[in-house]
Amino acid sequence: MYNLIRFLQKHNFVLLFVLLEIVSVIMLTRSHTYHRAALSHTTNQIASRIYEINASITAYYSLRNANDLLRKQNAELLAKLAHIETSTLPPDTLPDDVVFDFLPARVIKNTTHLRNNYIIINKGRRDGVTKDMGIIDPEGVVGIIISVSDRYASAMSLLHKYATLSVRFKNNDQIANLNWKGGDYQFGEVVDIPTHVILQKGDTIVTSGHSFVFPENLIVGTIEEFIQSERGNLNSASIRFAVDFNKLRNVYVVKNFHKLELNDLSKIKTNE
Repeated sequence: MYNLIRFLQKHNFVLLFVLLEIVSVIMLTRSHTYHRAALSHTTNQIASRIYEINASITAYYSLRNANDLLRKQNAELLAKLAHIETSTLPPDTLPDDVVFDFLPARVIKNTTHLRNNYIIINKGRRDGVTKDMGIIDPEGVVGIIISVSDRYASAMSLLHKYATLSVRFKNNDQIANLNWKGGDYQFGEVVDIPTHVILQKGDTIVTSGHSFVFPENLIVGTIEEFIQSERGNLNSASIRFAVDFNKLRNVYVVKNFHKLELNDLSKIKTNE
């Protein structure tokens, strides 16, 4: 109360001036039609602007909800597409025993400038996320989850020294391996290309489906440069990643419900 009195005493002339100005404007608008109309027009403009800002804010949050719904629908479509790719049943027949499912997630941390780059997403153990699940975005393959907490998960992106991915050349079905040697985050390297396989710039590279992490035929990138070995050994190629790792935001966690069963089978050694 004391501070309020001090403030009024200190600024009494300014407050009196503002009060007189307000009274003058009110008297002027009441006595002259033109000024009343001008004031009404000005206040309407201000009110309209406030309503416009409020509508924009409301639309923003509505758009966010719509985007979340769209991402969930995309995840369902990805699951159906993965089923069609891996099943001999008709496309409109979706049994309960679906192999792959996709969980929408948001990237909250990501690096591209390090030799070994990581991604953190806002989904974790309580969302059904486990270690060794894959991550993709609408453009292609992103990485593999290596650590999980209750609410978050950390993934090794393809931009990592130890990230290796089994890939297939779409035009000839040949298998090779993808890795990243560092440097530009836009480019990777495909190695172990059979000598009889000749590739052209722009040829598409997709997942082979042999890793049990990703469904087959997910886009990985395109051939940038084909490099033939001078020794006649296996060839290699530089590829441009389909994913822009510097713009990662909305991604999907890939769940393979048959992975444990397939891993157990892959450990069986046959005596020859």
